[in-house]
Amino acid sequence: MSISALPADLLWSFVFAAGLLLALVLRSALLLRHMRYVAQHATQVPAPFVGHVDPAQHQQAARYTLDKARLGLIEASAGTAITIGWTLLGGLDALDRALRAWLGEGLLQQTALVAAFLVIGALLQLPLAWWRVFGVEQRHGFNRSTLAQWVGDGLKGAAVAALLGLPLLLAVLWLMEHGGHLWWLWVWALWMAFQGGLMLAYPRFIAPLFNRFEPLRDAPLLDRVQALLQRCGFRAEGVYVADGSRRSSHANAYFTGIGPSKRVVLFDTLLQRLGPDEIEAVLAHELGHARLRHIPRRLAGLALISAVALATLAWLAQQPWFYFGLGVTPQLSGGNAALALVLFMLVAPVGGLILTPLFSALSRRDEYAADAFASRHSSAAALARALLMLHRDNASTLTPDPLYARFYYSHPPALQRLARLQAAGAPT
Repeated sequence: MSISALPADLLWSFVFAAGLLLALVLRSALLLRHMRYVAQHATQVPAPFVGHVDPAQHQQAARYTLDKARLGLIEASAGTAITIGWTLLGGLDALDRALRAWLGEGLLQQTALVAAFLVIGALLQLPLAWWRVFGVEQRHGFNRSTLAQWVGDGLKGAAVAALLGLPLLLAVLWLMEHGGHLWWLWVWALWMAFQGGLMLAYPRFIAPLFNRFEPLRDAPLLDRVQALLQRCGFRAEGVYVADGSRRSSHANAYFTGIGPSKRVVLFDTLLQRLGPDEIEAVLAHELGHARLRHIPRRLAGLALISAVALATLAWLAQQPWFYFGLGVTPQLSGGNAALALVLFMLVAPVGGLILTPLFSALSRRDEYAADAFASRHSSAAALARALLMLHRDNASTLTPDPLYARFYYSHPPALQRLARLQAAGAPT
């Protein structure tokens, strides 16, 4: 029997399994290529960084990169195995049958199915998440959180996810069952409204659950930041310092919120490492994303992708082969919304991998534009110094594999980024 003559469900099983395998092979090949390239260039500091990064720091960055890549290989293999367990090996079907036997048919059982799937998935990923923090990050001197703090953060995150996610899930499942042929359009509108509300609520109500935020008290630096905001025509609710050092020594700065809830956030680790000129330049870069409307563009892209994904789910949910081919027996009487949703969550990342290089390229384009904005409104030289220090202190590799970087990097590699800044006026 030829492949084209296979029943639709068996053909779908074959396509899905092949897609999973190809995705794993692609991820693994890129990671192995990246590891090999980083290891080959670990002993030689690139010329533009000589005098700024010493050989010992460069080698430390290589070791850190290799450890993260090894963990990435394990995560990719484990994720593939878990997906096969849920689908082709019948894990989701068994969970669905058990919950139907316990709770009967209806919205409660469907909600419980999605919630149980998410909880079990999180528990399966827990060992590798623990190792990332207390293995890789700890080994390289970046982790500062305790086990109790890490567990507490996880429990708080789960509580927030349940408080916000369960009502949303109930609404989505109800619309899938009772919203008619255009249910996906109503779910899309609900999802976008939820995202907007989350952006408003996050800085005021969610982020303070995990970090302490205090107004910036360094008066000269605050004056510089406020002058920068005014110079760029940007209004913010305030400038805050987050206690990021309680968990990690990595440094960061960002803008968060929309409308009246917009605020500037500086990690205390950033204040400890950079001078006022460098901090201003980093903030000017972040301001560039806002003023150049990168965030609205990304939200518009998210809206489009969400609409296409939900329309695709609406079609797939009506196809029996979609369920049978993934190891699930749907109910002939209906009530398969939760099954369709979970199966789509398992399938979508496989297809989404194809779009990763495109999204990475678009993100790198925006980073270059934000750098150019910062060079015009602050100092290209100060931004270049900040990037050098952050790459050095965060042990970011200066020599990523070019193909791996093109596929995955949302920010341009340091060599390319500094070359652009030097062309804008930063000293060599």
